[in-house]
Amino acid sequence: MGRVKFEQSNRLQKLPGYVFAQVVAATTKARRSGEDIIDLGMGNPDQPTPPLILEKMRQVALDPKLHRYSLSRGIDGLRKAVCRWYARRYGVKLDPEKEALSVIGSKEGISHLALALLNEGDTALVPNPSYPPHIYSVVLAGCNVMNIPMTGGEILVSDLEAIYKKSWPRPRVLYLSYPHNPTTAVVEQDFFKDVVKFAKRNDIIVVHDLAYADIVFDGYQAPSFLATPGAKSVGMEFVSLSKSFNMAGWRVGFAAGNQALIGALTRIKSYLDYGIFAPLQVAAVTALDNSEKLVPPVALIYQKRRDVLVEGLRRLGCPVQLPKGTMYLWWRIPDAYQKLGSVKFALKLLDQAKVTVSPGLGFGELGEGYVRIALVENELRIKQALRGIGKMFKKDGLVKK
Repeated sequence: MGRVKFEQSNRLQKLPGYVFAQVVAATTKARRSGEDIIDLGMGNPDQPTPPLILEKMRQVALDPKLHRYSLSRGIDGLRKAVCRWYARRYGVKLDPEKEALSVIGSKEGISHLALALLNEGDTALVPNPSYPPHIYSVVLAGCNVMNIPMTGGEILVSDLEAIYKKSWPRPRVLYLSYPHNPTTAVVEQDFFKDVVKFAKRNDIIVVHDLAYADIVFDGYQAPSFLATPGAKSVGMEFVSLSKSFNMAGWRVGFAAGNQALIGALTRIKSYLDYGIFAPLQVAAVTALDNSEKLVPPVALIYQKRRDVLVEGLRRLGCPVQLPKGTMYLWWRIPDAYQKLGSVKFALKLLDQAKVTVSPGLGFGELGEGYVRIALVENELRIKQALRGIGKMFKKDGLVKK
């Protein structure tokens, strides 16, 4: 009997090699050999989920009636809690029946949305560098990506217009995400006002990923796209509970906004999943209804870690800025190491400083020359990481002490 020949689909073959794989494999190998590696690579929260949320999940999970299939679009209680959260936080009114939907983490929702909105051969405007699902959900849908350079931080709407006019076929969807992963760029509400005008002029759908709504510092408040007049007529927004409530492994998020867009995502999800385990959804209601007291301590932890990391890198001669949001630092590779590129520099940090970071190339070709550092270790471990980086710099003659 001969073996069945297996070939990956054209869809999979369009995906580039997984840039992070080399660093992940090297980290795993080093740890297995007994080395103490400080992993600041993946944006994986290290703090526990708040006890209030855990206890609600525990109580509800004891009810066997809730062990059955749930609703793909989310239980009524969660969709109503989403609407309450938007009303309290941003003054946005939403219909829980038509304008709110639970997703199995924003990553799932964003990925399936591309299948619901885009036809094969369509084009989408996507920031570069960017959170990989923003780019590769479009690729997996058989569509083309038109890059929006993010090297300067905030995107100018005049730049969007120029890129749009150069594109053919004309882009149908614009993806945005502020506070931005990985660059940490932030915007004010006026930016979204201009985006809404741009979308209406050009008949383009806007998808905003507000994953870091709550991880903000120094008094900055991240605006919601949906709080912009006219936003619901042109787009939608995703929000995740992963970072705000240390619930990354729970895979709970939601989408809200334009009724037709929510309806399209609801329809495709009805063919692909049975929703989130109901007790997790009930616990998510508790999270959202208590966000004002549960979230600030989480953001404060990241702010203190940010301050330690930035101060330490500045002492080493690296001119980094204080991010106003996200749980990351977007670090331009020092000039002495630029020729290595982000993957080799990350591997060098791992080998010589015992620190894992994410190569910028993994977030798109315009991320080359940078690495992303996640604030997922405590302040003492971050100081240890800085000592390791300092030793590497000293060995290479970048610092004298």
